[in-house]
Amino acid sequence: MNKIIRIGMIGINGRGRLWRFWHNPENGVVIAGGADKSMDNLEKFRERCNPDAFITTDYRELVKRDDIDAIAIATPDCFHAEHAIAALEAGKHVYCEKPLATSIEDCDRMLACAEKSKGNLMVGFNMRYMHFVNKMKDIVDSGRIGEIKAVWVRHFVGMGSIYYYHGWPAKRSNSSSLLLQKGSHDIDVVHYVTGQNTVKAAAFGGLDFFGGKEDNKLECRNCEKKDSCVDSNIEHLDLDRKPERRFCAFREEIDMPDNYICLFELENGIKFSYNECHFTPDYHRNYTFIGTKGRLENNEIDNTIRIWDRKTGRNDQPDEIIKMNQNISREELEIGHGGADPRICDDFIKMIREGSEPPVPATAGRMAVVAGLCAQHSLDNGGIPVEIPQPTKIGKN
Repeated sequence: MNKIIRIGMIGINGRGRLWRFWHNPENGVVIAGGADKSMDNLEKFRERCNPDAFITTDYRELVKRDDIDAIAIATPDCFHAEHAIAALEAGKHVYCEKPLATSIEDCDRMLACAEKSKGNLMVGFNMRYMHFVNKMKDIVDSGRIGEIKAVWVRHFVGMGSIYYYHGWPAKRSNSSSLLLQKGSHDIDVVHYVTGQNTVKAAAFGGLDFFGGKEDNKLECRNCEKKDSCVDSNIEHLDLDRKPERRFCAFREEIDMPDNYICLFELENGIKFSYNECHFTPDYHRNYTFIGTKGRLENNEIDNTIRIWDRKTGRNDQPDEIIKMNQNISREELEIGHGGADPRICDDFIKMIREGSEPPVPATAGRMAVVAGLCAQHSLDNGGIPVEIPQPTKIGKN
């Protein structure tokens, strides 16, 4: 039997619940420890996951343990660099939720540390494991739509307030930009499908709906307007899973833009437009890739991919419609981002067992973060174009 791999979690709520895809003693993987700021949360984590797990409110105690092989980081974005570097310096393999970090400097420090470490650094870009993303990449790689020249992405973040504006991500000191916390997924998908990274960015946007003058300590459950508020969180409160996301979405401290319009240029001249809105009522992502031989577009609502071939005349109807649900079980569709979460978790274990390179390298995380940060810098400075700083050195990650 393979050696048992023992994983420690830093952050055990929210995305920290990935432990449920890893903890499988029969297959040689054990969640052996957890670190979180709340001892109450840690006790619940140990009860649900592993009664023998080591728990602590000091992540350093977890990282230094000799019986921990790998660390999974699911803390607020601003702590990713601190936690990952500590784990890498201790020689652990590291799975870090996206975004990799909240500054260019921290990303580059993480890459430099990973290059020297015995462990590997893998980024949690689970969208690379989604069936429709892989299908789009296969079509692009096949040459069906020719050489990609333009990409359009629209991200309708319905329930954006539930995910972000009722809690810590609504403050820029915690997340820098939702072009990292949310947009890094989409930027990485474009980098992944086209095989090209961003070299220039420009953006406009603002805080157009959320924020306001409400007290920073006002909670939805205690608010006298909870039954009439246009964005009350009361029906969606899950204090067990995300206890920190209970505050008013119109409180004074909010300074995170909720509406973005971005323009990017990729390495080979591809023009890429990206829109992200957090107060739209619907939730879906729409990707369009336009090449010299045709156009490719997904529809996340009916889970289809449509292809238009370039030919003489006007093509109003797609030449092919691919129904992604046909060969995917309902069980897989309903678990962990359409089955992406268990697949990326399996790949992390495979990387450790085989001693292979990270299937989602830290450089990919770095390039998505830097593109988002440069777009945010452009937005903050009147939409000026910003050149993307490339990594000075690319090591094993």
